Amino acid sequence: MSAMAADAPFDQLLVAFEIHSVERIRAVLDAGFSATRPVDGKTPITYLTEMYYRSARFPECVRLLLERGATLDDPKITPVLLDDPDQLADAVQKDRSLLRHRTWMGSAFTPLDGATLLHVAAEYGHLAVAAKLLELGAEVDTRAETDSAGMNGQTPLFHTVNSNANRSAPVMRLLLSAGARPDVRLQGITWGRGFDWETTCFDVTPVSYAQLGLLPQMHRPEEDCYANVRELLQASGRAVPPLTNVPNRYLAKP
Repeated sequence: MSAMAADAPFDQLLVAFEIHSVERIRAVLDAGFSATRPVDGKTPITYLTEMYYRSARFPECVRLLLERGATLDDPKITPVLLDDPDQLADAVQKDRSLLRHRTWMGSAFTPLDGATLLHVAAEYGHLAVAAKLLELGAEVDTRAETDSAGMNGQTPLFHTVNSNANRSAPVMRLLLSAGARPDVRLQGITWGRGFDWETTCFDVTPVSYAQLGLLPQMHRPEEDCYANVRELLQASGRAVPPLTNVPNRYLAKP
């Protein structure tokens, strides 16, 4: 079998991951591709969790891989990735330290280095487990780790203001209603670290981070960016000026 033919099932799996197609993932696995087979040092479930797409079908994709023998590098985040509040509550009841647990995982967007379960829930837009974490006592403004250059250290709110398809906007509102501070200022964030679209953003607040979605490499619709900016300004008690040029008329010119 040629290398190209051998790689074909994995390429099909990546396409299925890109669109969160449970049916296509199942078909590739049923055809004999192992859910535990590493490719270039990464297992399939790591490829899935690191990818950029966000949808309500993601937990089902994770569940299928787990059922086929896949294991997460950090099993403690399993209930969060599955968006399963009951499983999460059972796990926290057995071990309260989970509310302070730190995980390190690849992320296509806002980094998840030294992140808590609430950071992970916010990144994937998993409203049910985010609400359960707050109910169980998770700290709404807990900080992720900073790197050697003093970058990152973001609160969970940062993961919600600039998300793929604005999926995490409901979690943003949940966090704001729980008292998350919209005026936290970071030295910077390394967005998409390790990916082709890696971007170093300096002097970042949730408001500026939402607006950075206008950068071409971030691919966020103007309407979503400014809708989140409005909500963040309102939550901080700031006046919201008229935003009459959204979408930008100049960019629409032929």
